[in-house]
Order: sequence, then structure tokens, then C-alpha cells
Amino acid sequence: MKPVVIFRHACCEGAGYLGTFLARHAIPWCEVRIDKGEAVPEGVEAFSGVVLMGGPMSVNDDLPWIPPILQLIRQSVDQDVPLLGHCLGGQLISKALGGVVSKNAVKEIGWGEVQVADHALARDWFGDLQGFNSFHWHGETFTVPAGATHVLSSEHCANQAYVMGKHIGLQCHIEMTPSMVKVWTEQWKHDIAASATSPAVQSAEVMLAAVEADCATLHQVADKVYSRWIEGLV
Repeated sequence: MKPVVIFRHACCEGAGYLGTFLARHAIPWCEVRIDKGEAVPEGVEAFSGVVLMGGPMSVNDDLPWIPPILQLIRQSVDQDVPLLGHCLGGQLISKALGGVVSKNAVKEIGWGEVQVADHALARDWFGDLQGFNSFHWHGETFTVPAGATHVLSSEHCANQAYVMGKHIGLQCHIEMTPSMVKVWTEQWKHDIAASATSPAVQSAEVMLAAVEADCATLHQVADKVYSRWIEGLV
């Protein structure tokens, strides 16, 4: 089987629980470390699926790797190679497909409920869940690109996920592990402090208070989404 390629845009935003999930299902994967200056592949023929992780940058920044990634995303859609985007990754997919990424009304940092849309496509990806407690760390939001269907929302961000055929773009982070939450709260503590007045930003203490249990519950949601996603691998 061809490997899934996972794009890492920051050293502390790797595959997370997705890596564990793929290993459990004996699905090979490789990593392109954008944060280390590794080149974006010119094509998707060598991969069974394409995953884009999060990162502190904006898709609207003038960065040399963004245009080739946008082109790779469009190529993936054209060749029906499944795309999976987490946070920045969901924004990249949206922008590549004609969507708009802009500042959200407030920053969302920490644990918060998301609601699952009440329609068949949402149930196809999330089962019978009506909502779940997800992890968030973003200040921007995407529009749902043409041809995609909205499937998740939250109180502070209307567009939390969309699906389109084999593809899914998420604003929230379902890939979190306890160690990732701990590292993020240390690595980006200035982000927490600078946004402390936002009604959607938690302190590090709150984020870590029940992190083992919160991540275990989130992994059950991720299992549903990732199981649906790997059905489309080419």
C-alpha cells in the first residue's frame, strides 16, 4: 500500500493520535516537515492519502511553501486522493478550493463543545454523535468551499468542519494527545496570555486539569472520523 503523507508545519504539531491510529491499522505513513524546510512533493501519485496538520502561521502569509501545497491539494481533489486537514490544514484545503480564510470573531484556545450537523453526511463521518468536547487553538476561520458540506460548528466559530466526498477539513483538533496539550501550553503560553480576555480561551491549568480523560474521549471521536477517512485511501 502507498503511504499516507502527513505535512508537519511546526515541530510541536506532528501526527499526534492520527499516527497511532494509522499504525494500529497497519497503514504506512511518511512525513514532510515543512518546519525543517523539506520540499513539497510535485505530485500525489506516490501517496494513498494527504494529511495537513496545524501550525501557528496563516494561510494568507507570504510563505514559499504555501502555493505548492495549495496546488497539491487541488491535484489531490482532481485525482480523488483523500485529503484530511486539521486546523491550518482545514484552512489550506478551503483556500485551495476557493474558500476564504479570515480572522475569527474571537480566539478559541482550549477545550470546547462542537455540535454535529443533523444530516446524513455528518452522521456518515461522526456516527450518532450530536456533539463532543474537542480541542481548539486558532484565531482564524475558513468558509466552506463550494461543493463541500458543513458538518460541525461551535458557539464561537460557525465553521468547524466540512466534508466533500473522500475529503474532510477540520478547524478543531481531534488529533490531540495529553503530551501535545502539555507542550502547546508551554510553547505558546504567550498566545494564551495575549488572548486571556476572550470568552473562548482557557488557562493552561484548565486545559490540563483532566487532559488524560479529555483526550481519551476525543480519541473515540477521532476513531470514527479516521475510520471513515481511510475507507477512501487509494
